[in-house]
Amino acid sequence: MRPLGWYTPRAVLVFYNILFGLAVAVAVLFALLVFATGKGDAMSGGGSIRTSFKGKASIDDLISRMTLGLGIGFMVLTIILDVVGNNLPS
Repeated sequence: MRPLGWYTPRAVLVFYNILFGLAVAVAVLFALLVFATGKGDAMSGGGSIRTSFKGKASIDDLISRMTLGLGIGFMVLTIILDVVGNNLPS
């Protein structure tokens, strides 16, 4: 199998391993954040209305943004891992 672009097979393997470690770290942080919230309605959108118009963001808003960012980051990392993994040398 030919290397991905101009990179050597070893560089692709090192890049894959770094991405894999980063994806595991993001997955662990995501799981800890979701389990630490302890809300039963966390994944259903919540039952309360939060208004922070021109106010200071609450911790719930911060946790919500962090959860969204970690979830999107994990999905992007797994897609990149799939592309790089399909081009790994045999």
